[in-house]
Amino acid sequence: MSQEEILLIAENAANEMLIWVGFGTLVGLAAKAIMPGRDPGGAVSTMMMGIGGAVIGCGTLSYFWKGAQVTPVSIIGSVVATGGAFTLLFFYKLLSGSFFAEAEDGDRFTHRYRRRRRRRTMIRGT
Repeated sequence: MSQEEILLIAENAANEMLIWVGFGTLVGLAAKAIMPGRDPGGAVSTMMMGIGGAVIGCGTLSYFWKGAQVTPVSIIGSVVATGGAFTLLFFYKLLSGSFFAEAEDGDRFTHRYRRRRRRRTMIRGT
């Protein structure tokens, strides 16, 4: 292998990585925009959720639709990738307890709309 071939392979790998980073970020942002409520995570988790959603969505589509070869960076691929990322975000919120919290009496579940933070008040000593 010559040095030119190695540089061409490295350039193609860098281009693919940048495409996946951009695509994963867009898909993750779309899934977070669809899901109501406050979403966990920052930029890196949004990107990883988008990439994972692309793998799950395209894999699910090709499993149920025999003979379909969907590239993730296409219109159909972005729709199913957003669906996969939405599914990941839904199950993360469901399992982390963001949707439901137990009531005080223990008999029923209530929907938690917003987590409230305690605010510290400064008391001036006189």
